[in-house]
Amino acid sequence: MKIALVLAHPSETSFCRALADACAEALSAAGAEVLLRDLYALDFDPRLPREELPTASGSVARADVVEERALLADVDGFLLVYPFWFNAPPAMLKGYVDRVLSGGFGFQPTAHGADPLLVGRTLASVTTSGAPDAWVESTGVLNTLIKSFDLHICNMTGLRFAGHDHIGGVGPEVSETFVADRLAQARTFVARALLEDADSD
Repeated sequence: MKIALVLAHPSETSFCRALADACAEALSAAGAEVLLRDLYALDFDPRLPREELPTASGSVARADVVEERALLADVDGFLLVYPFWFNAPPAMLKGYVDRVLSGGFGFQPTAHGADPLLVGRTLASVTTSGAPDAWVESTGVLNTLIKSFDLHICNMTGLRFAGHDHIGGVGPEVSETFVADRLAQARTFVARALLEDADSD
């Protein structure tokens, strides 16, 4: 089992980075190989260039996307770890999806629409926000994001949606107990979502 962990946060000392590390540790401890893609550390360019736009004659991926897709060719699942910014993924992650999981890798454009190319693989997300969990739940923000981002990616690419774990109330004053509890929550979630569910397929 090989999991691509895609992290989209600019700070190496953030809670989001600690979450990514905890998830990677849990997956590795369960025997999975983890391929970390720290988008800011990689200085990934999220801007979709003109030549990568789909056209009637096709599109041409730039070298960085060709290399990224080669690294992802044999992964069994994707884990996205990122913060809510204005109730949406960071532009860095959205650009990664636009450029990497798009036509020619995630799906094949056809005359009748698009044929998914990642069937049999999984997608899970772990996210954070400063807003409390109760607010995120009551406003429907999380459900909206799951529908417009997670599930849309899955519908286009054929990935199986394995779940979305959100941790709210994250701020500079959180206690050590809060951090320890939420890291444990994330470890449990990823092990179940990406490994246990895969074993039952």
